[in-house]
Amino acid sequence: MDDQRVSILERIGLEKPLVQAGMGGVSRHLLAAAVSEAGGLGTIAVPGAAAIASELAAARSMTSKPVAVNLLLPFARRSWFEAAAAADVVVTFWGTPKRRVPGIWLHQCGSVDEAHAARAAGADGVIVQGVEAGGHVRGTEPALELLERVKAALPDYPMFLAGGIATRTDVENAVASGADAAVAGTRFLLSDECVAHPEYKQRLLSANSTILTELFGFGWPAPHRVVANEATASQAGPSGEIPFINKLINRASAAGARFTPESVQRRAVAHQSPTSRMLTPHAPSEDLPRRFVEAGPLYAGETVARIDKLLSAEKIVTSLVG
Repeated sequence: MDDQRVSILERIGLEKPLVQAGMGGVSRHLLAAAVSEAGGLGTIAVPGAAAIASELAAARSMTSKPVAVNLLLPFARRSWFEAAAAADVVVTFWGTPKRRVPGIWLHQCGSVDEAHAARAAGADGVIVQGVEAGGHVRGTEPALELLERVKAALPDYPMFLAGGIATRTDVENAVASGADAAVAGTRFLLSDECVAHPEYKQRLLSANSTILTELFGFGWPAPHRVVANEATASQAGPSGEIPFINKLINRASAAGARFTPESVQRRAVAHQSPTSRMLTPHAPSEDLPRRFVEAGPLYAGETVARIDKLLSAEKIVTSLVG
């Protein structure tokens, strides 16, 4: 490894070149702590300052190793950043990068221009996301191809790679291509410690394809990769295209998303059905009813076709990086 690469991993205190992606609502303290304790970097992704503080404190009670917090810029408020600042690393995504925390800050990006913007804003590094990633997708080209272009543009800048990470070979290819570490989402979603709904996990284990769509875009009209369910079957075309009315509703709702009270958000999720025109981006967690598996987004990357079993987070870390 070169000095720059060692520097970012040592600054974080990361033992192994592996990061668990922040998966909104389903990567909580159990998963983050287990990944970190195994030598990777676990990431908490929950909305609200109180929830961030509580989950981070719970993770700290389970491991003394570094833990990250993931924040979505379209929704994060000042208090969220203040709570997240207690983490070892703060990861931001989807918006104009701006330093809001004093510690180590990474910004996830999907283009060379975004990487340049993150560096100019003072980010300590970037997560380069390829189009094959699950959840909300910023990248428009394969991960390794984008990594090559970002690396050429910013040769001495720390960068991690997200998208297409499911096996040890994937991690090795990412590092060999210049990434400081690999970021895995779907592989960790399919772990014992992840609080995704059990039926959601089973759907992913039996899936062999994904859909890139904007269907679940109420309040956040952005592309996202999911596995098919009743909602996509009734409202999305073969290539993920959605009705014009859905697009209008999604875009109209985006302006006030940051300021929508959490109680209103919870009611919207509670009344969501596969035929609703207002389909929120909330993933089906284990504390939601089973019916939400058909009405909510089953986020998954293309690697879902290569994953066929649930494992503990510790075994996943070992399988990916030894």
